[in-house]
Amino acid sequence: MQIVMPFEGHRDIVRPEWIDHNGHMNMGYYMVVFDLATDAFFALCGLSDAHREREQITTFALEGHINYLAEVREGDPLSFRTWLVDFDEKRIHYFHEMLHAEEGYRASTNELMSLHVSRRTRRAAPMHADLQERLKAIQAAQLASGLDLPAEIGRSIGLKRRAG
Repeated sequence: MQIVMPFEGHRDIVRPEWIDHNGHMNMGYYMVVFDLATDAFFALCGLSDAHREREQITTFALEGHINYLAEVREGDPLSFRTWLVDFDEKRIHYFHEMLHAEEGYRASTNELMSLHVSRRTRRAAPMHADLQERLKAIQAAQLASGLDLPAEIGRSIGLKRRAG
């Protein structure tokens, strides 16, 4: 199976129930649609529903950051690109970019860290070797793409104070 990075595995449309009093997508639904993009990316990684059930594992979100860059409105088509930033035996660090699928502008970004967890113990558990090998293959495909990781990765929130 050929791996193309960044991964473009999820598309959606801004649904009427996602619209707020400002006439654009409510901030809470950004996380909902990014979570759907995560599901698609995790399936690429081998973390499918079947694998989760068979191995009695799951993932928990540890941290997430969303940047709201431009409005999207009801009916707007969305596409997503996902990068694997890094991973170790228990964690996956990844980054989503939400684009307006017709106009091409970046609407939002989402950086996440997820933890691989045993359903039996509800504690962090190492990923099986096959998942780690799959993540290494994704990382290699990303490196081979020659594309830089997005500049927002690792960004922190805060106010910049002017001197004086």
